[in-house]
Amino acid sequence: MKKGIIGLMLAMMSVAGYAQSVVGKWVTEGGDSQVEIYQSGDKLNGKIVWLKSGDGKLDSKNPDKKLQSRKLVGTNILTGLAKNGDKWEGGKIYNPKNGKTYKCSMWLEGNELKVRGYVAMFYETQTWTKK
Repeated sequence: MKKGIIGLMLAMMSVAGYAQSVVGKWVTEGGDSQVEIYQSGDKLNGKIVWLKSGDGKLDSKNPDKKLQSRKLVGTNILTGLAKNGDKWEGGKIYNPKNGKTYKCSMWLEGNELKVRGYVAMFYETQTWTKK
């Protein structure tokens, strides 16, 4: 009986933890791309896995000339996010539309992921939805 109750409690905790996970595929605001967020050690990263415009689009705005010929699908745009309470912080987000990299944080609000890129006191927050 005791083992059954403990097993049930562990199962419930794992379901609750899964429901709060940001790991997986997310559709970006506007629906023009999908990003797969994955764990690497104790950090989270995210890479583009789909583009509405097709998988042949290149990273033409990248300030590093050597990277301008790489395909955007497969490119990491989120790097180094660490869990801090209910948020993931201290990471970076790369915006392939302008070739710039920003500080980044993200958090869940219900079934939506809020992704914020910022420089100093200026920021933009996007809402991503689970695929």
